[in-house]
Amino acid sequence: MDGKKQRKALSAAEAAIRALADGRPDDARRAARKVLELDQVGMFTDFHEVVDTAAGHLDDGVPIPPMTWDLIGQAAGPGPLSILVEELKRAAGEPVTD
Repeated sequence: MDGKKQRKALSAAEAAIRALADGRPDDARRAARKVLELDQVGMFTDFHEVVDTAAGHLDDGVPIPPMTWDLIGQAAGPGPLSILVEELKRAAGEPVTD
């Protein structure tokens, strides 16, 4: 396993999450595809699908529902990315679920 690639996967996942929060669905999808390429340990197995779902909401001109944000947090796994998702939900005025 290449630890550098896995760190890049984590960075790409963060980029996808931030792109969703900024309303940039194409950038989010691009970053999520990068996660698929780089993830060597299966840490982000559902991440691409959930990001694509969230990006579809943005494509339709509607905000990402809280339940979808929760799924993004779950797909990102425990740790800094799930914390980031909760912070972005809070900043967007979405109720935070524990």
